[in-house]
Amino acid sequence: MKLTHKEFDVLAALAEADKTLTQRKLEQTTRHSLSTINRVCKTLTENGLIKDGKITDEGLAALEPYRAKRAIFIAAGFGSRLVRVNGKRLIDTMIDACLEAGISEIYIVRGYLAEQFDQLLYKYPMIKFIENPSYNEANNISSAMAARFLMQDAYVLESDLLVSNPRIIRKYNYCSNVLGIWKERTDDWCVTEKDGYVDAEKLGGLNCYQMYGVYYLNSSDGSRLAEDIKAAYLSPGGKEMYWEQVPNVMFRGKYKIEIVECRENDIVEIDTFRELKALDKTYDV
Repeated sequence: MKLTHKEFDVLAALAEADKTLTQRKLEQTTRHSLSTINRVCKTLTENGLIKDGKITDEGLAALEPYRAKRAIFIAAGFGSRLVRVNGKRLIDTMIDACLEAGISEIYIVRGYLAEQFDQLLYKYPMIKFIENPSYNEANNISSAMAARFLMQDAYVLESDLLVSNPRIIRKYNYCSNVLGIWKERTDDWCVTEKDGYVDAEKLGGLNCYQMYGVYYLNSSDGSRLAEDIKAAYLSPGGKEMYWEQVPNVMFRGKYKIEIVECRENDIVEIDTFRELKALDKTYDV
């Protein structure tokens, strides 16, 4: 059955908690009003999807079409995603978060020093590699080109991120979305929102959401993006684009991407050695 967004939010909260949740707790988790929770729970109970505050087998079946099926890591560039922070590789924090969410179909798009990624197979034998031979002549849109037919029901993630809250990778997603942290001011890449969805993407802004390179694409958007990424890549100047500019800028009207808000300490992007030293004092030499 097709769920409404609010029905999905309640069911997903119950599924992820794997225990009975009061309506007051559901209000806190989903950020819907108590009256909305009461109304939605009544409907879900009547349809047999929840019972006595817990999700039923029928409820889990209703969530199945919204399950994340795979994860694609963009790791072909010159960054340092294999560097260790406090004894753990950056990319491991992302892979572990995906595995915790039940995502075991994992791809890494590699290019620069590609053979170094083979070491990941000792810990993560399920990983499959996708080669990007154009990593040194194009931006990360070239990695998206290499993986564009795998983007349905998939997370697409940058690899130079340190994740301290693995729950930012969700087992179920109602629609395509991007992770963002609210900023009154930022000089980084950000998106503005309209009714909870991406309205525009830009470099720097006020009262916006700073992006952290964690995208989820549902089945229809992932399929549509395969063609749009190719069109963008082959267009004049297309090789200089970041892949997420395809849905957010070049084909802006075709996609409806929800903004999922997270907290400052949930995830950290490491771009400089100074940022690395701030997180791990062993580099402060």
